[in-house]
Amino acid sequence: MCSSAHMTSRAMAGEINEGSVPAYYREVHEAICCRTDERVQTEVFQRLLQRTDLSKAAISQIAEHVDSTDGFLTKLSLYKALALIALAQQGKQPSPKLFESFIQELPKPQLGEPRELRALRMQPAQDDVLTLAQTLETLLAKDTVQVELIPEKKGLFLKHVEYQVTSQRYRISVYRRYSDFDVFHELLLQKFAYRIVPALPPKRMLKGVLTSVSEREFIEGRKRALNRFINLVARHPFFSEDELVKTFLTFSGSDVQTRLRDTCKKSGDEFMTNRVATQAKEYLPADIQAQFSTSRELIKNIHISFQKLRDRAEKMAERSKENATDLLQFGRELSALGSDASTLPSLAPSQSSWGTLRQSLKSLSVEFAVLSDKAAQQGRREEDDVVEKLNFFLDLLQSYRDLCERHEKGVLHEHQKALHKYGVMKRQMMSATVQSKEQASVEQLESRIVQQESAIQTMELRNYFSLFCLHQETQLIFTYLPITSHILGAFVNSQVQGHKEMGEVWNELQPRLGCLFGSKNGLKTPI
Repeated sequence: MCSSAHMTSRAMAGEINEGSVPAYYREVHEAICCRTDERVQTEVFQRLLQRTDLSKAAISQIAEHVDSTDGFLTKLSLYKALALIALAQQGKQPSPKLFESFIQELPKPQLGEPRELRALRMQPAQDDVLTLAQTLETLLAKDTVQVELIPEKKGLFLKHVEYQVTSQRYRISVYRRYSDFDVFHELLLQKFAYRIVPALPPKRMLKGVLTSVSEREFIEGRKRALNRFINLVARHPFFSEDELVKTFLTFSGSDVQTRLRDTCKKSGDEFMTNRVATQAKEYLPADIQAQFSTSRELIKNIHISFQKLRDRAEKMAERSKENATDLLQFGRELSALGSDASTLPSLAPSQSSWGTLRQSLKSLSVEFAVLSDKAAQQGRREEDDVVEKLNFFLDLLQSYRDLCERHEKGVLHEHQKALHKYGVMKRQMMSATVQSKEQASVEQLESRIVQQESAIQTMELRNYFSLFCLHQETQLIFTYLPITSHILGAFVNSQVQGHKEMGEVWNELQPRLGCLFGSKNGLKTPI
């Protein structure tokens, strides 16, 4: 216990020194703090206040003088609250100013036996910690980010491609190069190695002026892929609130890559910052490996099916584009046929109407150009609304597959290697003891074994945390599954709209043919 003089010097500042509190304070804290750290939930603290039998006014005053952050009290804040409770129970006005003249041991509040207070603790159930309380709607509502190509900023000769990235959440537009995305992706993998981190599209260096269609198609495809990547990241339940993501979406300075690296240096990876990381094993179900294997196989089959759906949707979009080209060419051929001003030969029947019909054909190319435009719009709708949504979900599924491989080839593999190395060292130790080698050599080997044991313990904790995250990321995949209805809705709507627009033009064209060619226009008369 600290001296009275020390107690007084701390109390004059209205503070509580952790080393100066009575044992009862520590016992109360131990009874009601979170199981995973030293903080106390404000809900638990409010329940504690209700046990004091103090007036509402006194309880309100105590609550005002106690600091809380993000729904939690620190250990010292609780100690301060316990002192104020005790003083209020003595009939004094609860205020930190009372500490300024307080020279004795802090008073003991009347709260009962500490073990009785454990019922106040509101630690979430294990399943609640492990379960993602998210819906597809809440994920999609987190943010919508648009990635647009802006080659005009660099004139005709492009040394690199630049993108305008606009976040709906932060209401800001920033400019990014592919290399900025690359650094951002690398840092995400470092910080969230046990989470789904979507892959980036290939870089492929550009040379010279972009004149070839294939080169432009590649750049457009990469832009779409970057758009999918950043939206998956911005909507991830754990990435979305991270400072690294916010920096990428909002920093408008000249060197975003340095800023991103500096942001990442401020904290370690997720294992070092997540409050349940070292207790992850306690929250995992006993059959976690069986659950993981079953889910992984199911998601693998879903992945294969969605790849087939995407391939078919791409073919339909391509056919719509080909249809647009064919309709336009069909109209041009009619126009060319109608533009032929050659005189009919004498062999032609005198009553032939070909000359009149030929002149009418030329004007039909306008309607076929409209039909071609409608078919092209249909192709773009199928590509933008259907294929792109399928690719969005496929990117997520592929990233989950990559995560599973990282878990098996990464932390799990390293853990097995460490265990093997530990076994070798133990055998060396036994051999050295039997052969009575020099004491210094044996002590050095013992020190290495202790270090290896510590490394194995850390790897075991990381392995369990990796499984913990993998379990949550598996839930994320299933949370995204209802996007199937969005995809089907987009597909049906694109077909309804496309056929409606095309039908309207065909219906307008049908009576026109009757006017051009008379009653026997070939529409109903068999050949």
